[in-house]
Amino acid sequence: MDNTYSNLINQTFNFPQEGFEVIDEELYFNGIPLMNIIKQYGTPLRISYLPKIGSQIQKAKRLFNVAMAKVDYKGKYTYCYCTKSSHFSFVLDEVLKNDVHIETSSTFDIQIIKEQYQKKALNKDTYIICNGYKRTAYKQAITELINDGFNVIPVLDHLDEIDYYKKHVKAEQLKLGIRISTEEEPSFTFYSSRLGIRSSEIMDLYKDKIQSNPRFKLKLLHFFINTGIKDTIYYWTELNKCLNIYKELKSVCPDLDSLNIGGGMPIRTSLGFEYDYEYMIEEIVEQIKSFCTQHDIPEPNIFTEFGSFTVGESGATLYSVIDQKQQNDRETWYMIDSSFITTLPDTWGINQRFILLAINNWSKPYQPVNLGGLTCDSMDYYNNEAHTNQVFLPVVNKPDKEPLYIGFFHTGAYQEALSGYGGTQHCLIPAPKHVLIDRDADGEITTRLFAKEQSYKSMLKILGY
Repeated sequence: MDNTYSNLINQTFNFPQEGFEVIDEELYFNGIPLMNIIKQYGTPLRISYLPKIGSQIQKAKRLFNVAMAKVDYKGKYTYCYCTKSSHFSFVLDEVLKNDVHIETSSTFDIQIIKEQYQKKALNKDTYIICNGYKRTAYKQAITELINDGFNVIPVLDHLDEIDYYKKHVKAEQLKLGIRISTEEEPSFTFYSSRLGIRSSEIMDLYKDKIQSNPRFKLKLLHFFINTGIKDTIYYWTELNKCLNIYKELKSVCPDLDSLNIGGGMPIRTSLGFEYDYEYMIEEIVEQIKSFCTQHDIPEPNIFTEFGSFTVGESGATLYSVIDQKQQNDRETWYMIDSSFITTLPDTWGINQRFILLAINNWSKPYQPVNLGGLTCDSMDYYNNEAHTNQVFLPVVNKPDKEPLYIGFFHTGAYQEALSGYGGTQHCLIPAPKHVLIDRDADGEITTRLFAKEQSYKSMLKILGY
């Protein structure tokens, strides 16, 4: 029986598949020979494949535009990138090449908007959708953008937020949004989202504080499900509730013309991932269209805020297996040259699974293993996949000429921010190198070192030494 790692992957999954193939027993990621990258830069290593960002944006735009055309949808579609998924300049630069708009979450986001404007990467017509609970500094920064002529829509998250804009916004007209506080799934420990305004108070907010002020125009109703856009009764029920609120508001607010359905479009976190993007988008558009036809109201413009979907599949994190430890009769441990807690914090914090593949040694036999990180924390491990309760990787032998290299893929969203990029790391494990991979006009691969491996000097300086 052929028990090689290559045979295991080919029999378990539909492989090769988009973004992944094996040539001469070595893994390629989006056509990138990863062993060449490792030989040039070493491990541990973060990589960002920039062309994937644009292709994800264009995929969503195409699917929404086709879905709208199929049902003769009258509203327009607007793609927004939510910066909290990854704030890096190289991400925003790539995102803004694709004629998209921006969603912000906090005060410092506004400074990023100003930086991108100075670079002429965006202009004052670009939508800036401002979400989140807003302290004074955030509201002040939003107000400065509005007064400077930017196309800003503050999405009201609590009842008193509008009072600040009424007092400080100097523009003749202010476009506003309202976020609905949605119900959470039954598995949550709380019933309603802490974000947004409960539906029973939205109409009073509009009548008391918006309708009576000729400077204010309620343009957008914001709806977001924490667990994402999924084909579940829960999602469709919450969408229907949102549409009913939109109908009620529209009856008294002719300015209302846009519906923001938020984000949460999933990314591939397993080679066995199945999600019909085309069906989901067509179903959302068709349901909104049918609702509006039934109630004789114009179809709203549709906004989305895709973060992980935009940038997640562009990222990968590569490690070396530096040792093998047999701790008892059953458990084999592969020790990596970094830490899961510090480089892939979602694996530790929310038990997130990513696509895990060997980069070399595909012709070797495989075995079940536990993966251990370098910190002395007992939770610094990874030992199950989305499709199985075990991890299988090629066998490691001591006389091997080169170590086994492994990669976690589609790690491009949130991981750097959650691990505290540039700061102190658990057990002072240094942050890895970060390499940007692109293609030139001829399609040739180019690489650039964005960040060196963190030095002890920079970490000790943060600690006050």
